[in-house]
Amino acid sequence: MFVVGGESLVDLVPAKPGPAAERQPVAGGSPFNCAIALAKLGNQTGFLCPISTDDFGDMLLAPLAAAGVKVLIENRVDAPTTKAIVTFNEKMQASYEFERGAERAFTRDGLVSALPGGVSLLQLGGFVPIEPDDAAAWLAVANQAIAGGATMSMDINVRPLLVNDEATYRRQLSQLLDLAHVIKLSDEDHEWLEPGMSLEEHARRLLARPNCELVVITLGEAGSLAFTSGATARAPIYAPPVFVDTVGAGDSLMAGVLTALSEKQALRPGTLGALGVADLEDVLRFGAVVAGINCGRKGCQPPTRAEVDAVLGK
Repeated sequence: MFVVGGESLVDLVPAKPGPAAERQPVAGGSPFNCAIALAKLGNQTGFLCPISTDDFGDMLLAPLAAAGVKVLIENRVDAPTTKAIVTFNEKMQASYEFERGAERAFTRDGLVSALPGGVSLLQLGGFVPIEPDDAAAWLAVANQAIAGGATMSMDINVRPLLVNDEATYRRQLSQLLDLAHVIKLSDEDHEWLEPGMSLEEHARRLLARPNCELVVITLGEAGSLAFTSGATARAPIYAPPVFVDTVGAGDSLMAGVLTALSEKQALRPGTLGALGVADLEDVLRFGAVVAGINCGRKGCQPPTRAEVDAVLGK
């Protein structure tokens, strides 16, 4: 089973352009989106996150159930669902303000005990490294999963508006990155974390961490890059027939990359780092198609495997 850990929330999205536009709730959250995308691509997937008893909690459970994602924390919590207030720029790229709630209503022991046996992949990201108690709990989950034989992947996905103590955040993020075998970040993450450093140097430094064998960097409209210690590859975006917005594009791409790696029997330590240029290009291309199809829809609506295969001509 693939297990995705991290936040779920409700995006409050403008119903139409304009600063005073009425907002409509849409289920979201980077790990939430990734879990759904993984399941729709045919992977057995569990989601590790508390869900509120409020109406927004019901809204979150519906797409998880529709995609076939197993909710690993069965008892719902009284804390209100976390909310993200979404705005778009002229390119329909999203930015967020957050009101956190139910996705933090856990304990370290509760998370660890909810982790099932037989986890082949643990994917973490988003809000996981931000708060000290949360980060410590997720570190315990990561160590437990890795001890059981899981590969760990990390989508950095920096949220600067939520980072009140940058030094603490960087330390906690670094501890998680030291455990990860696959690390994904965007060019925006890169600029916040390592301003002035080249992408290549940043990737090299990540690959020098204890476990990391593969780094994926997304570049928006310029496509994506993949780095191992011995190979570098690049792939363009897949542009859908009609572009709508970028909500969930990075999450969908991550799910596509992990799926492609799994199908190449490469999603395990010792094998990831041996991938050559052609295999890395295949992986990035698959991820780009998953992300591109999603960008042709309003909000995060990842494609099914059949939709991806239709674009790839399989």
